[in-house]
Amino acid sequence: MWGWSLLVSLAPPSALSRLPAATPRYLRAPGVRLSLDASALSAVGEVEDAAPAPDLRLVAPAKVNLFLRVVGKRPDGFHELASLFQTVSLFDDLDFWTSPREEGAPLASLEVTPDSLGAELIPTDESNLVVRALSLYAERVPSSPAIHCRLHKRIPAQGGLGGGSSDAATALHAANRLAGLPVSQETLIEWAGELGSDCGFFLSAGTAYCTGRGELVDPRRPLPPTACYLIKPAAGLSTPSVFKALGLEPGEAGPAGADPADLLSRFEGGDVYNPDLYVNDREPPAFELMPELRQMCDDLRKFGFQAVMMSGSGTTCFAIGMPLEEVQETWVDELQAKYDVEVFEEMFCRRIADEPSLWYTEQPPGAVLTNIEEPERGLFPL
Repeated sequence: MWGWSLLVSLAPPSALSRLPAATPRYLRAPGVRLSLDASALSAVGEVEDAAPAPDLRLVAPAKVNLFLRVVGKRPDGFHELASLFQTVSLFDDLDFWTSPREEGAPLASLEVTPDSLGAELIPTDESNLVVRALSLYAERVPSSPAIHCRLHKRIPAQGGLGGGSSDAATALHAANRLAGLPVSQETLIEWAGELGSDCGFFLSAGTAYCTGRGELVDPRRPLPPTACYLIKPAAGLSTPSVFKALGLEPGEAGPAGADPADLLSRFEGGDVYNPDLYVNDREPPAFELMPELRQMCDDLRKFGFQAVMMSGSGTTCFAIGMPLEEVQETWVDELQAKYDVEVFEEMFCRRIADEPSLWYTEQPPGAVLTNIEEPERGLFPL
């Protein structure tokens, strides 16, 4: 398990007071959004006050693609990918309530908190991946209860951060846990692949090498906790538009470049801060569609971050490590003066790999947590 000395050296200063709870609070600092604090679930208005306590509260993390190679376009029209996925500490909140199955009553239902990010645009019917995940589980595990979910959204849409897929994976995990864990992790990953290309990844421990459309998940040893700033422009890009701009025909190979196996080996060897390893074949077409993304990434490099890249199909870009000391207090203001962006100060996160019953930010009973500044708080058990 990674110790505090490593965490202190790599994490943003504001991350050092964070506690692994299943119910994080959302904070806003000047110019920077922090998604996790050391206390319980954020107040979500009168909806939460009026509802009984949920049977289960979980968080759904965002993800970044540390590298993303487009191997080629398949005859079926899908693109073959090879990518290293990593979860980061920007979380949606999901609360779950169970009830006995009743004839004529829905097996899965969803509500969205009114103060969720983009609440008015989030569907609550079967078009939502959370409802589809809960319905799929209910159909395949007839002994499971009916489940109602309340979603509090923080992860931006059309950002390449996988928020919808993460919510769906979290719902699958919750349904399985509330049913007594009758379904294996391997089977859950297979079911998640039916919901969306990225969904199965979130059922790993937080670091995975994903191939195929992204649904073939090879869990890897977690990478060390690393500072990761997310920069999300107000404008978004859809994945289909980026792939269309890439311009591959069925059967055509992807762009030439680094061998994904070599990139994976070097990341796992500890070379997390090497900018040459951060390769995204979707960047060039995304930059063609939105040229200001290229300029924004160039500006981030000038601030001194060790590596800068767009995540997935964008438009979120991420910066690894810390900026130069002389701009640490000013770079966010400078960036926001030039671009319409939000900045999220995050770090790599993970599940405990050998505890399939636990989800992100959760710790086993009796875990000893420590924090250099506040001993009663911490991020990782020793």
